[in-house]
Amino acid sequence: MKKIRLALESALVRSAVWLLPRLPRRVILLAADAVGALAYVFDVRGRNTALENLHAAFSKEGLTQDQARRIARASYQTFTRTFLDLFWGAKLNKDNFREFIDVRLEDPTVEDFAREHGAIWVTPHFGNFELVSYVWGFRGFPFVIVAQDFKNPALTSIFKKLREGSGHTMITQEGAMLRLMKTLSRKGHAALLTDLNIKPGKMATALNCFGLLTCATTLHASLSQRTGVPIISGVCLPLPDGGYRVTIHRALHPKDFSSPAAMSQATWDLFEKHIREHPEAWMWMYKHWRYLPNPEAAPQYPAYANYWKVFRQLVDETEAQMSAKS
Repeated sequence: MKKIRLALESALVRSAVWLLPRLPRRVILLAADAVGALAYVFDVRGRNTALENLHAAFSKEGLTQDQARRIARASYQTFTRTFLDLFWGAKLNKDNFREFIDVRLEDPTVEDFAREHGAIWVTPHFGNFELVSYVWGFRGFPFVIVAQDFKNPALTSIFKKLREGSGHTMITQEGAMLRLMKTLSRKGHAALLTDLNIKPGKMATALNCFGLLTCATTLHASLSQRTGVPIISGVCLPLPDGGYRVTIHRALHPKDFSSPAAMSQATWDLFEKHIREHPEAWMWMYKHWRYLPNPEAAPQYPAYANYWKVFRQLVDETEAQMSAKS
């Protein structure tokens, strides 16, 4: 039975690889809106998580239930569009991608600097996080990207091919740190998604996220401080006409930060500004705040959050690092 299920999954995804790049852009957009709206209705658990997250993040703004529902539904639609565009984007190349992607550099010199010194490119699960990585291959930046394998090996192979279409290299999580260090030491380029929860550990920090504490990775900041390579962050905002606007921030240099925690917080602060302006573009259905810093904080956090003393210890360590900075 399992073999049949895996075969059906593979056949369905291969069909999408063939079909979606051949569809008109307007059909992709209509499909994303329709499928995303249906996912919002039927994914009860994810929808409830999204609404909890929104009320926790915007508690001071007095977000109404109707506003939260509209944002959550639009978040599902954005995520669906991102998924469909992973397949549709196979039709893009270095000659035509500018028809769909408007790139804005806060610092016009940032790309030239990155070509000379290498860079760690980071983005959150905001807008089309898949396409922004893909397109940068056409701009002459071949990334090494860490990706988690699917349980179905055939799907891993299919998605690897899609994501490497513009010149990138996908690697597994096993041995990733060493591979990334070698890449950056040769003035290469690494790309990471940095906004998901992880368990407290050596590569973690207590990040201030919408006024709430979450356990987030410091991998990008640790790599930067160990190699001297800067972090360049950016976001890819979906536009109503079917295109995207990419904003690339100024480079963050490791010498300007006293710790990976401080550098990670500075990176996140750039992202949060965009999410506050366009909340519908972030992935709210994910459990962003799994751990409570103390039991008394419960009313401020989503209902799924639980107290864990290990996270409390990480909070204390992070606060000590931040205090040392000042």
